[in-house]
Amino acid sequence: MTTADHLDLGRAVADPTGLITDLVADVEKELGAETIRAVVTAVAGGRAKSRRLAEALAMRPSVLTDGRSPAPRAIGDLLIELRKAGASEISPPVCVECGKKLRTLQRQGQDWYCSVCGHETAECTACGTVRRVAFRDRKGLLRCKMCPDNDDRDPIDVIYAVITGITPDADRDVIADALHQSAPHRPHYRQRLVWALEENPRLLTGEGYLAPHRAILRFIDLLHEAGVTEIARPACPHCHRVVRIDKPLDGQRVCRNCIAKSRIEECVRCGARREPATRDAQGRPLCPGCLIRDPANRETCTVCGESRMVSCRTPGGPICPNCRP
Repeated sequence: MTTADHLDLGRAVADPTGLITDLVADVEKELGAETIRAVVTAVAGGRAKSRRLAEALAMRPSVLTDGRSPAPRAIGDLLIELRKAGASEISPPVCVECGKKLRTLQRQGQDWYCSVCGHETAECTACGTVRRVAFRDRKGLLRCKMCPDNDDRDPIDVIYAVITGITPDADRDVIADALHQSAPHRPHYRQRLVWALEENPRLLTGEGYLAPHRAILRFIDLLHEAGVTEIARPACPHCHRVVRIDKPLDGQRVCRNCIAKSRIEECVRCGARREPATRDAQGRPLCPGCLIRDPANRETCTVCGESRMVSCRTPGGPICPNCRP
């Protein structure tokens, strides 16, 4: 790596927006620096994302002119927005298989595809034809779009029958309302929720930590709050507390504390054993305290003039937690 490369990677931490703007301006002569900076600011987002974007561009600036992946999603978004702003020298993203210029992105890993390429093909379990995979049926098996897993039953009737088998005095309207609140505007997901509960009604009576879908836990909470008897909120299978459990771990759903304990690593700077807040350039874990104390993550507050963590950003610049309005 050259000295210039080292300087660029250092600037990717200290001034990511400025580095991205300069890299784009070196290629694109039709857009002014302020226009480029406005596009970069809109796409790059917060400090962490802007640094990743700047590092990726510093490592391979040629993506600005060839539009080819593998590359992070943010670079593809930046190319698209620059083209919308009137850039002529900047390449749009191109499909990794057919080379088609893209106006929207579909990704698999770090590669970009058009709407035709990049789809998984497999043998449909219903018709046996090798086609593009459209979805999975209620058993998790692959199907093509010609073989939908139809269920003509009303999901509310099905789930009402399941729940009245547990608590006969359950109110149908309460159940219907809870079902719609659990997965609003997603009827196909609601159908999967119903299938899962029909297959294993014990999820409603204490085994919710085995729920295959997160919405099932929301559904249980709503029924419990509505006073539906015999419906039990599940306890965390690790600490046995009855709290929110929506984090998947080894095929079960656990609470936030237990998922944090499962991720404990030793901080490379202070040696504390905690869940990493971030990782350094070598991928080593850093604890929350070291993240806050890192000079690279501090900026000069526009109110007090001290170098502190940023609490909020205003048109006039960053403001620290002590001076936050």
